[in-house]
Amino acid sequence: MSDREWKPNVTVAAVIEREGRFLLVEEHTPEGLRFNQPAGHLEPGESLLEATVREALEETAHRFLPEYLVGIYQWTRPQGDITYLRFAYGGRIEGAEPGRKLDDGIVRAVWMTIDEVRATADRHRSPLILQCIEDWLAGQRHPLSLVRHY
Repeated sequence: MSDREWKPNVTVAAVIEREGRFLLVEEHTPEGLRFNQPAGHLEPGESLLEATVREALEETAHRFLPEYLVGIYQWTRPQGDITYLRFAYGGRIEGAEPGRKLDDGIVRAVWMTIDEVRATADRHRSPLILQCIEDWLAGQRHPLSLVRHY
């Protein structure tokens, strides 16, 4: 296999804080129930921002308005089989769609304090969940113009 055939999985995540709580989802995974940010894979034809807004709505029934790029994260699963390249965006909620069916596998959307997020780290889908929130709390906010979509 040539090096050019390997590609990371490009994902997006929404870091959403309101009144000291962060919006996470609890979801079924092959490893059991895990917590994650509203997050998912970039789909063909969409921008990273569009993907983040879509994933937040599909997984939480909340309309997300990205305001900042929190960070870009590269992580390889411990099994070594998949590498993720995550673009995490921070922003605010612009409303909700009560009664909207959440994506398959999503058990619930839940608001958690930073202490609750830290206390459940062993149930996080990846170490990126806490890292993105810690970066947000440290004030890491980059302009959306840092990433260009053509």
